[in-house]
Amino acid sequence: MTGNVAEGTEELSEEKCWELLARERTGRLAVAIGKHPDIFPVNHVIEKRKIVFRTDPGTKLAAAVLGTGVAYEVDHVDAESGVAWSVVVKGQAREYHTVDDLIHAEDLPLFPWETGGKHRYVAITADEISGRRFHVLEPE
Repeated sequence: MTGNVAEGTEELSEEKCWELLARERTGRLAVAIGKHPDIFPVNHVIEKRKIVFRTDPGTKLAAAVLGTGVAYEVDHVDAESGVAWSVVVKGQAREYHTVDDLIHAEDLPLFPWETGGKHRYVAITADEISGRRFHVLEPE
């Protein structure tokens, strides 16, 4: 359904999903580690319809790039209007290795939250993207 959010849930276009992703700086990366899912909060930038984030070697990096796929979710609630949205991207993650990719990535407005360099860059390419916008119900 598209149209007025007050009428119910609005399914968002692919273009609108990318626009909303680009407005936010944080999301959650979902990966499978063995037979168990795990979720990591990360900060990101959108670059040519890819989600780019920094990380260090470890579980997050290994599960993202060695697994069969990842999911990335970003959401937002506007407290004043009561309107919320959520976007989910499902796709493939790859680590940047080429000199050109790494030089370009260093120029992105992407800074680590924690101390340490976080010198590994990962890009998620979307196979699927979906989003929805809706009104948050008031507690009864």
